[in-house]
Amino acid sequence: MIDSIPMPRTFSSALHTARVRFMHLIRRRFFLLFIFLLASIVLYPYAESSGPGYYAFRILVGGVILLTVYAVTYSRGLFFLVIALAIPSILQHTLIHLSDAGVIPLLSRFLSLAFYVVVISIIFRHVFENEKPDTESIFGALCIYLLIGFAFSSAYVVIVSLRPHAFYLAPTANPHTVPDRFDFIYFSFGTLTEVGAPGITAVAPIARSLSLLESIAGILYLAILISRLMGTYHAVTLAAVETKHNSADKPALE
Repeated sequence: MIDSIPMPRTFSSALHTARVRFMHLIRRRFFLLFIFLLASIVLYPYAESSGPGYYAFRILVGGVILLTVYAVTYSRGLFFLVIALAIPSILQHTLIHLSDAGVIPLLSRFLSLAFYVVVISIIFRHVFENEKPDTESIFGALCIYLLIGFAFSSAYVVIVSLRPHAFYLAPTANPHTVPDRFDFIYFSFGTLTEVGAPGITAVAPIARSLSLLESIAGILYLAILISRLMGTYHAVTLAAVETKHNSADKPALE
């Protein structure tokens, strides 16, 4: 009986600690979004076929979109705007196939692209207008970089919906002849990072022009914005360390 008395207190303390850590993790919205965006890129090629993995991945993509909504809703007005664009984006990624034609699938693809543009604009303003960036600002900037890749892949999907033969898949490098969503993600991030995407080529002039713009955007973003943000973050960190040392040495001097 005596040994059993501290157990509720220990359990309550552990539960409280776990709750505090969970709430701290939830507040790191850009860190969580970055992890989930990376996970979706890694898991995408393994979930394109039919089966349980296909539907599980569609649920993951829907969760990523909802997490994106959570990460950028700083006011009620932004929430309604982003959620209005997120619903068609979820439908486009979970229920509408790339081969589906018609007005509704095309409209859904346009709204999905608009969702990425709005989200990137909100995060960009939040991150780069912050005069004292922290680690969350760094993860927010990384999220922008990944979201740019997803936005351009959505743009390529819209182009293919209007011009079905805008891209060419080399038969020697692809087991299929019709591009799927991951082909456009692969092409988009290959173009964004300047690594290239062997096996898929932009054929239509509008697709080539857009791929050039994505390549330029990727270079400028890393060369200018990320370097500027890291420089500001480093300066703020050094200033905070110097202030801490000065405050610690002041009583000794007195």
